[in-house]
Amino acid sequence: MKELSARQRRIIGFIGEFIGDRDYPPSIRQIQEACKISSTSVVDYNLRILEKLGYIRRDREVSRAIELLQPGGRRPRVATVPIIGTIAAGQPIPVPTADTWQSLDPDEMLEVPPDMVAGRENVYALRVKGNSMIDALVNDGDVVVMESTSAGQNGEMVAAWLKREQEATLKRIYREGSTVRLQPANETMQPILTDADNVEVQGRVIGAIRELS
Repeated sequence: MKELSARQRRIIGFIGEFIGDRDYPPSIRQIQEACKISSTSVVDYNLRILEKLGYIRRDREVSRAIELLQPGGRRPRVATVPIIGTIAAGQPIPVPTADTWQSLDPDEMLEVPPDMVAGRENVYALRVKGNSMIDALVNDGDVVVMESTSAGQNGEMVAAWLKREQEATLKRIYREGSTVRLQPANETMQPILTDADNVEVQGRVIGAIRELS
């Protein structure tokens, strides 16, 4: 690594350790924090140098797609999931139908550990807008990985559409007789109590990603 600066050696070392521990690559934000770099743009600049020198390969169409090419690097095992929109109050939840999976052309793709998908079909991802689930470690701007389903077991985190209010929400669902309780994970917020026939489950959360580069 004589051609590399100390910072670039730290980046390569961190990427290798991260992939070795988790079998998927870190985000640019994680590299920035771990290597104590001033900004993500500086990380990106150094990654471009590492790519030019043949130390890594990147796919800019896919989040987290960094592959080590030098000896000792391990090719990460990942599954690719489309990010198809945002879950936010007042907006329909963008759930692909059986017909749209064939022609889905998402703005972004997200790489996740394969055990997060675990052979499920119709898995997609949504950006989260709002802080109703912060105590479940899902913050505003995070990405949740969803399994498309119209069912949700008590206690599961689901994307629900409130029909009368025309509002989308990400909450834990509890069916209590003829009532559904949509419970936030934020002590400053009250649960939503509504008739069962007013709630349409459109997906359940199977994983969450804190940072996207």
